[in-house]
Amino acid sequence: MNVMIPPHESLGFLLHDATRAIRRRFEARAHELGLSSSQWRCLVHLMREGPSPQARLAELMEVEPISVSRLLDRMQEGGWITRESHPADRRVRIVTATAKTCAAFAEAKNIADAIYADALAGLPPGTRESLIATLRRIIDNLSPNPES
Repeated sequence: MNVMIPPHESLGFLLHDATRAIRRRFEARAHELGLSSSQWRCLVHLMREGPSPQARLAELMEVEPISVSRLLDRMQEGGWITRESHPADRRVRIVTATAKTCAAFAEAKNIADAIYADALAGLPPGTRESLIATLRRIIDNLSPNPES
């Protein structure tokens, strides 16, 4: 028997609403650092990958290159990143984290970790691990199959 779930209780709406709540909380707490949640996502990828072409950051963030370019413009103005031409291809811009990013990264990560702890507060033991495993399974289920 198919049970009709109200749209606002569907998986998609709940995931979207949870993500939006986390993003709002992060932006409120990270405001003093001068970081938006989009900038934070970009910095996480940049710190993980190291100096990267703008196109690679757009790919990792799953946004259009023009969108990442505008985001990087603001980040460069804020002193978070530098951009230089690739030595072998001047059309490619390499993005590098600045000392400001390295200094603030731990503080921003602490803010994010505290928000995640708030989000998961009151869950029974084992539920966090189960939730993360379930979300990973959803991502795997919906990710392109490399063999196809």
